[in-house]
Amino acid sequence: MKILARRLWLPVVLLTLLSACSTTVNHYSGTQPSFAMEDFFDGQLKAYGMIQNRSGEVIRRFTVDLLGTWEGANGLLEEDFIYDDGETQRRVWHLVKLADGHYQGTASDVEGVAAGTTQGFAFNWSYTLEIEVDDTLWAIDLDDWIYQIDANRVVNRTEMTKWGFKVGEITLVIEKEVSPQGSL
Repeated sequence: MKILARRLWLPVVLLTLLSACSTTVNHYSGTQPSFAMEDFFDGQLKAYGMIQNRSGEVIRRFTVDLLGTWEGANGLLEEDFIYDDGETQRRVWHLVKLADGHYQGTASDVEGVAAGTTQGFAFNWSYTLEIEVDDTLWAIDLDDWIYQIDANRVVNRTEMTKWGFKVGEITLVIEKEVSPQGSL
């Protein structure tokens, strides 16, 4: 009986610890500033980022020019990437604001539909991105978190997984571009 109790004890403790460490977007309910994709991703923006492998080593750095436009609940977010090795990439998101802080998005290199929710200053969305690695197309799952710092800046952290295993992380700082007069 003692052996059985010991065998059951370890998985229960591990499961409890893992579930206690996980955060949901609801954790940020009531925090400020309140993030709204259609407000933040409207107009010209600039992003600065890096990609890390599963060991934490920075393997790429990049900048992104973004242009967001919205008509009612429908948005278009154009992203033009420039990587440190000179490679360029373009992604165009077609976004839809749904009820109760929910959003959906599609892009040509995204499998299916990205789905996300916002609460307080946080936004979390998940999607599968097709990434070319050594001439092979990989479907990588992204758990994307955006945290609004102030009216003009967000920090974006993304965990990338394949078959449930972490393969890397992306970190971005995204800023609204301010005109020379200081207004947006």
